Amino acid sequence: MSREVKKEIERLREQIRHQDYLYYVFSQPEVSDKEYDDLMRRLKDLEGKYPQFKTEESPTVRMSGGILKGFKTVKHKQKMVSLDNTYSYEELRDWDERVHRGLKSGEKVEYVAELKIDGVSANITYEKGKLSIGATRGDGETGEDVTQNIKTIRAIPLVLLGKNIPDFIEIRGEVYMERKGFDALNKERERAGEVLFANPRNATSGSLKLLDAGLVVQRRLNFFAHSLGEHRGLDILTQWDFLNRLKEWGMRTSQYSKLCKNFDEVIDYCGIWQEKKEKLAYDIDGMVIKVNSLSQQKKLGFTLKSPRWAVAYKYPARQATTFVLNINLQVGRTGVITPVAQLKPVECAGVIIRHATLHNFDEIKRLNVKEGDRVLIERAGEVIPKIVKVVQSKGRCAFIIPKTCPICKGKVIKEKEEDVAYRCINPSCPAQLERGLIHFASRAAMDIEGMGEAVVEQLVRKRMVKDFADIYSLKKEDLLKLELFKEKKAQNLLDAIEKSKKQPLPRLIYGLGIRHVGEKAAYVLANKFTTLDNLIKAKQEDFDAIYEVGSVIAGSIVDFFTQESTNRLIKEFKEAGLNLQEKITSIKKSLLTGKTVVFTGELKNFSRSEVESLVRQFGGNVSSNVSKNTNFVVAGENPGSKYNTAKKLGVKIIGEKEFTEMIK
Repeated sequence: MSREVKKEIERLREQIRHQDYLYYVFSQPEVSDKEYDDLMRRLKDLEGKYPQFKTEESPTVRMSGGILKGFKTVKHKQKMVSLDNTYSYEELRDWDERVHRGLKSGEKVEYVAELKIDGVSANITYEKGKLSIGATRGDGETGEDVTQNIKTIRAIPLVLLGKNIPDFIEIRGEVYMERKGFDALNKERERAGEVLFANPRNATSGSLKLLDAGLVVQRRLNFFAHSLGEHRGLDILTQWDFLNRLKEWGMRTSQYSKLCKNFDEVIDYCGIWQEKKEKLAYDIDGMVIKVNSLSQQKKLGFTLKSPRWAVAYKYPARQATTFVLNINLQVGRTGVITPVAQLKPVECAGVIIRHATLHNFDEIKRLNVKEGDRVLIERAGEVIPKIVKVVQSKGRCAFIIPKTCPICKGKVIKEKEEDVAYRCINPSCPAQLERGLIHFASRAAMDIEGMGEAVVEQLVRKRMVKDFADIYSLKKEDLLKLELFKEKKAQNLLDAIEKSKKQPLPRLIYGLGIRHVGEKAAYVLANKFTTLDNLIKAKQEDFDAIYEVGSVIAGSIVDFFTQESTNRLIKEFKEAGLNLQEKITSIKKSLLTGKTVVFTGELKNFSRSEVESLVRQFGGNVSSNVSKNTNFVVAGENPGSKYNTAKKLGVKIIGEKEFTEMIK
């Protein structure tokens, strides 16, 4: 009997996957919605009666809810880079010329033109054909693990279909919401008295971050796959091959992608979709153009931020005029103060606009914008539009740049005359505290295991922590009030906090988040001044003799330690019993002296902090990025993208055993 039930369950799963494939890849379903729902209901009933046959890859997983307790972070195997933008055909042709200059003279180039979906980037990882991780783009290197929410999106197969499936592959794409679904969602929120989403992309981003996967199901998110990340065992030669292979695997791609034999075809296709884009069921804000050949992509390579073999063509922005009611100030997580214009509400491209970014205070001066002015605003796909120019000057009072932070009244500085950013440098400023605490607790700083983003967010929002020192006053009963904690987890975090008190001084200096002071500078400062008190008392001229510390870093340090809030924080550190002295170790000459070393992967016999300290003791420098100036890359188990970068650049790669020999 059980064998027959298992066969029936597998048959139903296969049928549902096949129907998903027909519906999402080809838009040609073979069954009605009711027939599909009947198949799903039958499968769900059988899995309920025979739970021993339920698997993580079952289509019914998409229907299940479940409350998540915050999101973990996940490192992408290959960095998710952003694209350079172009705004005219002339700029597009300039990019085409750069592509040809980067290849051999006369080399033929084909292109793939794809719709630029106005959604949220996601990285979907498949191992042995099964979906293992779904993550947001994050900062490009690390994103949030939203696997449970990704699994609710029916356009994303839980198991890849067909043949030639690689052992490991990262598939990049865009999660989005159709306009119809967005309108329905906002109507529901309006009825419930909730804040409305600005646009479908904003709604998509908010939906992906929901902690209740059951609510995500209701948002009816969709997905288009478009790009290739890290992979093993994939035999393709072109981007066009890749798009076709995705379809074979049951992965949804845009039916409007086009293989262009020359660049004139690219320009023509951009023009066609500029006229037709409003007829789509979803928003696009341009086209993405990619060199088709993967070998040519490899030759062209990357800049620091973007691929040289791909570019975005942004369609002309949509504009409207309105009045500036107020100019408000926002403090970002890095302390940068950004002016934002509060506008008389106006409709622009189907969206009601109430705010527009002014970027910085130089921009206010350039535009000569004042409260009361009538202005032209532009929306080019951004959540917050920008002010283009003043149409009618009606305001009387020029805007005055603040001398103190609007949130904490701390000191506001402009570090260099040529800078445009003014920032609050108070580390305990509530607007910056979350980001600052995450950095303070990070592995390279105080290494407080268990104090990740979700924990920090709750501690700050519940006002249990108002500055860095407050974490050393936390008690188990405080943590147990938070939904993230139970007995064991609370004790583990308290143990990690206690252990961090013994961290060496360079880690504390780095953890303070002083502007421009990285790990290497923190190490140099600790060795030079030996105690935190000595560093606090140092004047600008005291840094002149330190080769690694320039005037900008010196000025940043002096400004930081002259704040009353910083002095209060250091006093609390002393009371908590943190280590504020550095044990001086003499630099030993070795094969590492003067060399720059990068570590990647997991080492068996050392922690990351231990090896970095050893490199410095032996006169070497540690870097987090691989470049032509890197002398060695030490690769442990499961090395990341730095390993591949080193191979491409011809940088010497050694193992842990060879590294150990070098420091003996």
